[in-house]
Amino acid sequence: MALTVLIADDDIVSRKLLRRLLEQDGFAVCAAENGVEALELFAEEVIDIVLLDIVMPGLDGISVLEHLKATPGASHVPVIMISAVDETESVVRCIEAGADDYLPKPFNPVILRARINAGLTKKRVHDLERARVHDIFCRFLPDHVVDDVLERTDDDLRLGGVSSVGTVMFTDLRGFTAFSEKRPPELVIDALNRYFDETSDAILEHGGTLVAYRGDGFLAAFGAPIEVADHADRALATAREMVDVRLPRFNEWLRSNGLGDDVSMGIGLNSGPFMSGNVGSLRRLEYTVHGDTVNTASRIESLTKTIGGPILLSEATRTALLRPPADLRPVGEVEVRGRRSAVELWTLETAPTTVRASSTRP
Repeated sequence: MALTVLIADDDIVSRKLLRRLLEQDGFAVCAAENGVEALELFAEEVIDIVLLDIVMPGLDGISVLEHLKATPGASHVPVIMISAVDETESVVRCIEAGADDYLPKPFNPVILRARINAGLTKKRVHDLERARVHDIFCRFLPDHVVDDVLERTDDDLRLGGVSSVGTVMFTDLRGFTAFSEKRPPELVIDALNRYFDETSDAILEHGGTLVAYRGDGFLAAFGAPIEVADHADRALATAREMVDVRLPRFNEWLRSNGLGDDVSMGIGLNSGPFMSGNVGSLRRLEYTVHGDTVNTASRIESLTKTIGGPILLSEATRTALLRPPADLRPVGEVEVRGRRSAVELWTLETAPTTVRASSTRP
């Protein structure tokens, strides 16, 4: 597919010369005779590089350049300024406004080709890097979230130091350790991958972020890196789908392949403020969430081992729900390791809960 060059020049002779030269080199060409038309073409077409005259009636080249560089997701498109104005001040203004190069008229075709190729090479490297980052982040973020993050971060692909308010989810698979001890490693990994395929899809389809796999469980967050008002509703809907749909489907796969008895899972939810971003060394980074909200969610998940029912959520999560389900049922105040005060917990009526007396406060 031919790359597309946008020419913006009020001189008809210059436009025709540039078009003929570029089409001979295999480019598709869009031509505008003024700045307003250039911006319209840029919005309508997929443009790979822009050749922009400085002096044009109405909207001049520098104003057009500033509009282009301010366009979301388009600041990386190379812009080469071409003008008969050979003044240092004009060149400096173009560079400061984000121009990638500058050529005086009359232009040298050989130099023009070289500058165009250099600009396209820079854009190609940029596009490849963003595609690589997109593929990496799509492994634990929904596609639309990745697109939004990349658009907002532009050339700075770091996701660090963000304070968010959301809901954190921890899960654990019950009975899988015994399953693993009796079977060959390749079968264990195959089963884990099958389980994670199911549960990961549930997180991503509800707009959550799959932060990390932890043994046979995982950590997920709703409301980061993109904040959403209904983070608690999304998290609870995901937990319900995992228990009611995804886990039974995984157990059916285990039974149909003669791999033994059903397994169960525990899910802990907690809502509140937390920090999110990339952590690690210069050579290896990972996206994570951190804070008391995260630690408490982990502790709540571990309580599903002693309190009947696969899903437990904190009072903070219940309060954050915009659409509380009718089957929410209080568990009571429960001592949580690492916290001075007890945490009031809730579960779902569809998952009967038996609270041990030693675990609750009156």
